[in-house]
Amino acid sequence: MADTFRITLGQLNPIVGDIPGNAAKARATWEAGRDAGADLVALPEMFIAGYNAQDLVMKPVFHTAAMAAVEALATDCADGPALAIGCPWTEGTELYNAYLICRGGKIVSRLLKHNLPNETVFDEVRVFDAGPLGGPYSVGNTRVGSPICEDAWHPEVAETLQETGAEFLLVPNGSPYYRGKYETRLNHMVSRVVETGLPLIYLNMVGGQDDQVFDGGSFALNPGGALAVQLPVYDEMVAHVDLERGPEGWRVQTGEIATHPDEWEQDYRVMVTSLRDYCGKTGFKKVLLGMSGGVDSALVATIAADALGPENVRCVMLPSEYTSPHSLEDAEACAKALGCHYDYVPIAETRAAVTSTLAPLFEGLEEGLTEENVQSRIRGLLLMALSNKFGEMLLTTGNKSEVAVGYATIYGDMAGGYNPIKDLYKTRVFETCRWRNANHRDWMMGAVGEVIPDRIITKPPSAELREDQKDSDSLPDYPDLDRLLDILVDQDGSIADCVAAGFEADVARKVERLIYLSEYKRFQSAPGARLTKRAFWLDRRYPIVNRWRDPS
Repeated sequence: MADTFRITLGQLNPIVGDIPGNAAKARATWEAGRDAGADLVALPEMFIAGYNAQDLVMKPVFHTAAMAAVEALATDCADGPALAIGCPWTEGTELYNAYLICRGGKIVSRLLKHNLPNETVFDEVRVFDAGPLGGPYSVGNTRVGSPICEDAWHPEVAETLQETGAEFLLVPNGSPYYRGKYETRLNHMVSRVVETGLPLIYLNMVGGQDDQVFDGGSFALNPGGALAVQLPVYDEMVAHVDLERGPEGWRVQTGEIATHPDEWEQDYRVMVTSLRDYCGKTGFKKVLLGMSGGVDSALVATIAADALGPENVRCVMLPSEYTSPHSLEDAEACAKALGCHYDYVPIAETRAAVTSTLAPLFEGLEEGLTEENVQSRIRGLLLMALSNKFGEMLLTTGNKSEVAVGYATIYGDMAGGYNPIKDLYKTRVFETCRWRNANHRDWMMGAVGEVIPDRIITKPPSAELREDQKDSDSLPDYPDLDRLLDILVDQDGSIADCVAAGFEADVARKVERLIYLSEYKRFQSAPGARLTKRAFWLDRRYPIVNRWRDPS
């Protein structure tokens, strides 16, 4: 009879800080593996604590509780397959990102992460100590090597494991999404397989945590890099992966090879998942937003309806005298197409009262941006009042183009708890609306069909804070602005790079100046779904006080 080995993978969604809840998920996965005849049940990196727990991990009472929870799991899971689970671990005064192997009622092996990521959203160097290069662990008559996440993005850990007797690699991960991330992961793992000649099983978690979404997509590779198993993205699932040992060693048996969606669908699902989990994990069941009749609020309302169900979304139109009849019609039409609650709250009386109150101080001064911002801040005040009264989290609706150049009012339309489209440039907002109108998936809780009226997508964007206002009065047209922002923000490019791309230097300098001047706004802005490697928050950390300007 052939020599076989079964691994049960828990591609699951932990909650940061919910140690008892995460332990219960681990126990249920172990039971599923036991019932399926597994030799090893594997959970992702730092699963017991949740990931990315940032500085919470350094709190002694927290990491002590996480360690105790795994020790209790080891006792509970004594009679059956081995259990592998990520956990913070202390040895002396040092704190490690560890992968613990439990068997026979005890923690029998401790693998300590060697390569600590210190880029984009990760700063593990300040949280953890680096572990030494180690060897494999035994499960039955098989020796398994487990590079922990970043350890598999570099050759030395996998090579050391292969040289010290590992027969295949199991890589536990907490790897969040950005556009194109899966291909990057796959390329790195193929390199490890080619270098070591060993099969590799890559296990990733799923679910949203603050701005990040872990997209799952666990997979298995055979020597040479052939794909043997590929799990779906974003779905929680328990899967069994079988290996068979032959004359040339272990090989992964061909299993499910799920098709992954394109980047438009994945971006949209990340925005839905991030909002759903942000609300679910913080306790909010309902949300509200200001519904302007424009494309950004229409998309946010649609994401919210798909994430939470339209019955849990309140859309509020707060018109002034500058709000066009089209905007009034479009906002209501979109809310009704989505099936959301719709409120109409005019701000004219409130604005008149504020204007009257300030009139003695403003006498003799021309009207301008101040008066425009008063309208936005009145709306923010009223929306926050509704949020407080009804216990509904306020969503903000600024896209990445606006967030980049500060085309939003702090304490006004920036007020709120979460922004699903914070990392989506305006040109992608338009295309995402078209994509959602044409597509519906079973993970969407909103209505099927065209939920965003075409006129919302095609009309010129406007804040409608003065007569005949257009966004293009203050900013380059969005296709140009977004190309400039891609160079200056996403690529960390220079003014010279913008000129080489065909833009006038003065226009590029204006955009650069707006980016730097609005840093203080971003510092106070709501978190939002991360879609790229240069999202505004942990991916890009700039000083608020900053006199640097590109002299080129």
